[in-house]
Amino acid sequence: MSHASKGGPGAPADDGRSFEEAVRRLGQIVEQLEGGDLPLEASLTLFEEGVKLARVSQQRLDRAERRIEELLGEGDDGEPLVRPFDAKLEG
Repeated sequence: MSHASKGGPGAPADDGRSFEEAVRRLGQIVEQLEGGDLPLEASLTLFEEGVKLARVSQQRLDRAERRIEELLGEGDDGEPLVRPFDAKLEG
C-alpha cells in the first residue's frame, strides 16, 4: 500500500507522518541547517527533505481549508453543504 499523495505527477510523496510530526521535523531541519556545521551533501539532503515536508504540509492545509469552506457553505435552500467524510483523502 502506497502513501503517495493524490496530487498528480510531480506531487510530493506523503510519508505517512501526521501534519504535526511533519511540522516538528521541519523545525528540526531548520535548526540543523541554521547551525551551519553540516557538510554540503548533508545540507542538501536535509533541504530536500524539508522542501518535500513543506509541500506535503501545505497540501494538507489546503485540503483542510477546502473542507472548512465546504462545511461552512450553504446550498440554494440555505442548508449546509456537506459531503461524507473520507479519512483516506484527508491524509
